[in-house]
Amino acid sequence: MSTVAMLNGVKAHRGQELRCKGWKQESILRMLENNLENAERPENLVVYGGIGKAARNWESYHAIVEALKNLENDETLAVQAGMPVAVFKTHRLAPRVVMGNTNVINANWPMFYKLMEQNLTTFSSYTAGPWQYIGSQGVVEGTFETLSLVADEHFGGELAGRIFFTAGLGGMGRSQPFAMTMHGGVTVCVEVREDIIKQRIASRYADIQVASLNEAIELAEDAKARKQPLGIILAGNMCDVMEEALELGWKPDIVTEMCPCHDPYALVASGFTPGDAVSLRIGDPDTYLQRSRETMLRMVKSLNRFMDRGSVVFEYGTFIRKECVDAGMPREEAFRFPGCIARYVRPLFFQGRGPFRWTCISGEQADQARLDKLALELFPDDQIVQRWIPRASAKLPIEGLPARICFLGFGQRKAFGLAANALVRNGELKGPIAFSRDNLDCGSIANPAFETEDMIDGSDAISDWPYLNALLNTAAMADLVAIQANGTMGISAHTGVTMIADGTDEADMRLEACLTTDAGIGIVRHAQAGYPMARQVAEGKGPLTDETISIPLWWSPDANFGPPLKKA
Repeated sequence: MSTVAMLNGVKAHRGQELRCKGWKQESILRMLENNLENAERPENLVVYGGIGKAARNWESYHAIVEALKNLENDETLAVQAGMPVAVFKTHRLAPRVVMGNTNVINANWPMFYKLMEQNLTTFSSYTAGPWQYIGSQGVVEGTFETLSLVADEHFGGELAGRIFFTAGLGGMGRSQPFAMTMHGGVTVCVEVREDIIKQRIASRYADIQVASLNEAIELAEDAKARKQPLGIILAGNMCDVMEEALELGWKPDIVTEMCPCHDPYALVASGFTPGDAVSLRIGDPDTYLQRSRETMLRMVKSLNRFMDRGSVVFEYGTFIRKECVDAGMPREEAFRFPGCIARYVRPLFFQGRGPFRWTCISGEQADQARLDKLALELFPDDQIVQRWIPRASAKLPIEGLPARICFLGFGQRKAFGLAANALVRNGELKGPIAFSRDNLDCGSIANPAFETEDMIDGSDAISDWPYLNALLNTAAMADLVAIQANGTMGISAHTGVTMIADGTDEADMRLEACLTTDAGIGIVRHAQAGYPMARQVAEGKGPLTDETISIPLWWSPDANFGPPLKKA
């Protein structure tokens, strides 16, 4: 690829042309290209999250592309942290790609940046490294469903006439005003980068930019009184703006932030312009780390004050609380307000629900529309599906290859995958469908600072579960399997997976197996921890369970030892 092409970005291939030796390889290649078509900084291979990359460098990217084009149907490509390292002769039912991403023992941020500078690793984030990013839609539904759960818990299921105060409009954060508007509510979102603000207004992720916090509050309170949806953006640093809001005595209904606190070098510290922040990071990273952590300490103190005044406050996966503990704040102070998974989302995991997604490899919008219709047809009584799919199809833009995300649960995923494969087989869909999910799913992650925080059996830090997820998905013939780490450097583990519906009988076999194991191990993980609903689902008695599926468990609430050694 020429330098000009790199600067203009990569586009995912569309249509019926095969550049590879099979549709599985072609689909995986298009998923990689789609990541970069949707990337924040494609010229640097950065998909989102400040430094979350699809490949280690451009040499690695080109080598991956060539490897996929030449990969036989009985071979497997091994990728180490964004760099292809080997092609092995395996067999037809093996994954076409396996990955290990961002896994570093006893890592911390200075150490990790040094390893990146030595070209030994790269930061994969959640879906950037395993090539499963589908643009903002992925996190839009995550935010939409999280806000739905907040509404159910605190506001009688209704967010019209409520104000959401937050920050961050990057690749993840831009979902926030959009998702709140879909609920009929009001958002005041703070963003420090003027160029990003212009982009989000132009692409209609928010409605209006204001010049001051007072103006933002006046507009927000007026829209709240009229129960009129509105997305407001204020230029500034969230640290400073939160303190100003507290001094003004303002009490928004919901408060969080989606700043890149997961990487203190990516956060723009208080008192710096984005350009000045970059200069100090390069020239004096130790000083910048200190200033960044000082900013986060102030932010957490402000979030605690908002909570004390009666606002609903939660962490939305930025790891700001963990970073503050690393900076010296007592854990009981940093973790006074909850993470949204432990507080709101986890009950969905008991049913295997999570950010399941499908991508139309053909590039045809008609394929996306047909699959929207299929979801509504298959699950007519499912409130989440029936609420989300019509809103998503009406409001969400198509970014890159047409795709959809929906919180389908255990049993539903298998039923949908097999039905979609039948549509590919009979020609109703113009090309294969790639099934994936966010790494933040019911059984694919362990992170005691967020996703597995406050498990009722104390198993927050047990990382066997994502490894079992990856092993089972490999055994179940997934097309791509990734084992990786993210965010809270050195204390998290998670997995990525992609399964291809290409219309073949072989795909039926693969999908039936992997769409059971992938969510199934998450059900077992929560049943083993002692959550009753997860146990019911595992025993075939849950509200979403396919009656043909049950997972035998050797577990008892009274047992203090492992299961006996016997065959299932």
